[in-house]
Amino acid sequence: MIRRATRDDVAAVLAIEQAAFADDAWSETLVELELVAPGRVVLVAEEDDVPTGYASAAVVADVADLTRIAVTPGARRSGLGRALLGDLAERVAALGAERMMLEVADTNEPALALYRAAGFAEITRRRDYYGRGRDAVVMEVATR
Repeated sequence: MIRRATRDDVAAVLAIEQAAFADDAWSETLVELELVAPGRVVLVAEEDDVPTGYASAAVVADVADLTRIAVTPGARRSGLGRALLGDLAERVAALGAERMMLEVADTNEPALALYRAAGFAEITRRRDYYGRGRDAVVMEVATR
């Protein structure tokens, strides 16, 4: 089940963050801010009432920026990331977003494959964005 996240989900989202991103995980404060910031859509996926993934986007006018998507290691390669991304795209479109954009490290092949399969196309690169020799691939997809 995928549902809208609430403030009660801070601990669960933080645990998913730490499992997915380790040293690059958001802090508890950042997670709390993401859940309450204006224009944010944050979703949580659950299996048997256990949170297994989440996705977040910031909507400004007709553009949604995918800020985060993460799935616990045990739930990867199950289609959950694709389901979260699809649900998120529908919800941001309902808020007026005509396209969704994201940045991903050019070395993150699983994420790149997910985004390409969901219809995202590369529009530019940001050189050394994630450190020397690690570019950000900027991608977008129409949500309508």
